Amino acid sequence: MADQSKIGTDWSDAELDAIVADYFDMLHAELAGQAYVKAHHSAALMEQIGRTHRSVEFKHMNISAVLVELGLPIIRGYKPKPNYQNAIFGAIDRYLSAHRSLLIHAPMAAAGVAEVQAIWEEAAPSADFSRSPRPEGLERLIRKFDPVERDFRNRALGEAGEERVFEMERARLTSADRPDLARKVRWVSKEDGDGAGYDIRSYDLTGAERLIEVKTTYGGAKTPFFITRNEKAVSDERPDAFRLYRLFEFARAPRLFTLAPPLEKTLVLDAETWRAGFG
Repeated sequence: MADQSKIGTDWSDAELDAIVADYFDMLHAELAGQAYVKAHHSAALMEQIGRTHRSVEFKHMNISAVLVELGLPIIRGYKPKPNYQNAIFGAIDRYLSAHRSLLIHAPMAAAGVAEVQAIWEEAAPSADFSRSPRPEGLERLIRKFDPVERDFRNRALGEAGEERVFEMERARLTSADRPDLARKVRWVSKEDGDGAGYDIRSYDLTGAERLIEVKTTYGGAKTPFFITRNEKAVSDERPDAFRLYRLFEFARAPRLFTLAPPLEKTLVLDAETWRAGFG
């Protein structure tokens, strides 16, 4: 039963720590394909901390909103609600600091042709060129657990995403009765190393080149990502051929959207690094 004296009051750190841990327990089960019942978790948590069902469910949605910003998977059914109590940032910081292995998921195994063809392609999200500033506590959390840097340095994730697209392109051309083109698809970044400004060289059905740069994340569609100077240059020089393939929600069944140049039309491009020298 809810403690009536707590209604309308801020959650304590102990209460926030309890619900964050419970959220990640459910998320772990969901990603592992294990059955669990949200209502049972909520009831146990309500009994433990004395909060109402409405308050518990809303806080779960607050956690989802923060995890979206961190480029992490969220529990399906807990729609992100960004009306944060600032203390939630500290609770998530404490949990992730103590469980850093949660930030790195094992990449999915290479898919067969049937699985590759089933990847859902959808429209790209709209860029928000007038986004309001984030709360300072959230900004600090993002800097500490930077999703862009994390995805960029996760070579296993990047290679797994590129492999999915490589197989998808070959399957697409084969199913369109162009096995000749399917055989010519090259995984350039693997065969020649990084530096070409794209990862996969494929073709459209007429035989024209398709230069594909693959960006993969365990997070949602709006998780930001790095674009290198070289990738940007190729997109400007070969706008007819260059395509950016964004694979997201890779911890489950990947989904995909594609972007064509000019990239500035659909992405907010911020310079974040500098080349340092002495002249």
